[in-house]
Amino acid sequence: MSLSLRAAVTERRVDLEIEVAAGETVALIGPNGAGKSTALALVAGTLRPSSGEVALDGRILSGPRAWVPPHRRRVTTLGQDPVLFPHLTAAGNIRFALRSQGMARSRAREESHRWLDELGIGALAGRRPTQLSGGQAQRVAIARALAADPRLLLLDEPMAALDVDVAPTLREQLRDFLAERTALIVSHDVLDVLTLADRVIVLDQGTVREQGPTAELLARPRTAFAARFAGLNLVSGTWDGSRVALGGGEGLSARCAFVPGTAVLAAFRPAAVRLVEDGGLPRTVQSLAPRGDLVRVQTEDLAADLPPQEVARRHLVPGTAVRLAVAAEDVTAYEA
Repeated sequence: MSLSLRAAVTERRVDLEIEVAAGETVALIGPNGAGKSTALALVAGTLRPSSGEVALDGRILSGPRAWVPPHRRRVTTLGQDPVLFPHLTAAGNIRFALRSQGMARSRAREESHRWLDELGIGALAGRRPTQLSGGQAQRVAIARALAADPRLLLLDEPMAALDVDVAPTLREQLRDFLAERTALIVSHDVLDVLTLADRVIVLDQGTVREQGPTAELLARPRTAFAARFAGLNLVSGTWDGSRVALGGGEGLSARCAFVPGTAVLAAFRPAAVRLVEDGGLPRTVQSLAPRGDLVRVQTEDLAADLPPQEVARRHLVPGTAVRLAVAAEDVTAYEA
């Protein structure tokens, strides 16, 4: 099923154009207030657009002269809270979804156990939600969502509340189940996006800012948010024939060849940034934070991941003046 969302919500200052092809999983990313939750609400039918329409495989769900209530859309939302019926067992929660679709009682019983087996929790069929761990409950919620055979699956931070030991397994299972399904996912976790999404759409201030295939967009971001999401530094400048000129006499060397005067973007990892005594890009330390076994040194517009020993040796604190450099081979430059 393909999704077409071309709608505005005036009071939220949101005006979106989003397309999802049949069998495609698209991730929506962006800062808080960008319009991600509004997009899901418009598709689910919990919010009416001020103008425009929402269509699923050509059928108008919301529009000036059409409105399909949420329970008739066959659109299922899976969030970070499993929202299981507390009085039903794990199998009973899935049977409820199947029976709601008109499935016969005996077949619903068989299918509920099959789905629990698929998720590796068949032994928990008789347990109620209070007897399940967070990861187990989320598996039941996934089984219930997929068993209902929705025309479209909406995933709203499905891994956000899970332990780091549980999330990878569920992520892999979701990836397998979404292989031939149409889905829209909202996540702040780059691993969710890399694992699950075929394509990424970046929202900001209620509109689409950039979009593209997941690997391509995260490797060559065009907005500051996408760069931060991908864990990259991003600067813009002009190719002067030998480097990316950033203005004010600053520049970055890069292994590329553009026509002089071409507007370019340059992306590079914080781990590729080093401190130098002379030259480089003069900056001022704004903050320091642990980053695994390194320290993230954040300046006005660039980040550097440095060994703790170097941070201590140079006595880096907020307000310290530094000079940053990055090797040409570590810079990815592309046309703006």
